[in-house]
Parts: sequence; structure tokens; C-alpha cells
Amino acid sequence: MISLRRATVDDVDWLVELYTDEDTEPFLGGRGPRDWDAMRAQVERSQEEPDETGRMIIELDGERVGTMGYDRVSEAHAIARIGGLAVDPAFRGRGIADEAARRFQRYLLLERGFHRLELACYGFNERAIRHSERVGFVREGVKRKAYLRHGEWQDAVLFSLLREDLEP
Repeated sequence: MISLRRATVDDVDWLVELYTDEDTEPFLGGRGPRDWDAMRAQVERSQEEPDETGRMIIELDGERVGTMGYDRVSEAHAIARIGGLAVDPAFRGRGIADEAARRFQRYLLLERGFHRLELACYGFNERAIRHSERVGFVREGVKRKAYLRHGEWQDAVLFSLLREDLEP
């Protein structure tokens, strides 16, 4: 069974290992933490300020298999930006990311009270684009050459999900 929980300091080593894995890192956005100190700071902030940010752990039958997170973009407009989705390569291809994303959407929109979720994927990341569409996000457009990644400008594909878009 898939479950989500807020990350703790005990997860930091595992998170850094996942985020620096050669099969994971190329697809992650540039703003997330990659070293131990930065990851610990993010996890601690997630614990201290749950209305503002969250680093979540995806578990399958109690075993850590992935992570995702959110940051409040606008309090006045109840908008959160989500990202940092990564699933351990040993657990990919089982639908874990899809089920976890749907649970995460419901948590943020129904329990945390956000009105709108936003995310951006690199234009070359077809796997993330297909995943976003599969779990109900609506493609809103492309920011052309928006992110500098390893010396090259990359497009960002923009998505959103509103509370009213949730599947019953």
C-alpha cells in the first residue's frame, strides 16, 4: 500500500542518495537540494513550517520508495508549487508515482486547503510530462528556454490542477 508522510532528519541520507542517483538527477529541477546540509535544512523547514513547505516521503508497505514536495507560492491565492518527484529506480514502472501523486493532490487541495497546484517539467522530460497528464494536471503552456541546465537553455512545460479538477 502506498502512503505519504512528512520527511524527518532520519530520511536525509536516503534522500541525498536518491537525488544524486545517476538515473534520477538528470531529470530533477535545478533548485532542489543535492547535498546533506541543504537537504537537512529543507527537511527541518518542512517540519517547522508545514503551511509553507513540505518534503514528503512515499512509502510502499512501510519502505521508502520515493519523495515529492511542495512550497506555498501565494497565501492570498492559495497556490502551491509542487515538484521534486523522484522514485527509487528499483521501484519504477509499478505505478507508484501516479498513485502517490493522486494522494498528494488530495492532501494539498482538500486537507491543506490549497486552491491551485502548479508544476513545471523540463521540456525534454517526456516521462514527467506523461505522468503529469496521467494524474490529471492540465497543460497550460511552455516557458521557452526558461532554465539553464548544464550550460544549455531548456524549455519548461507548465501544468496546473485545481480543486475542481480532482477525480471523485
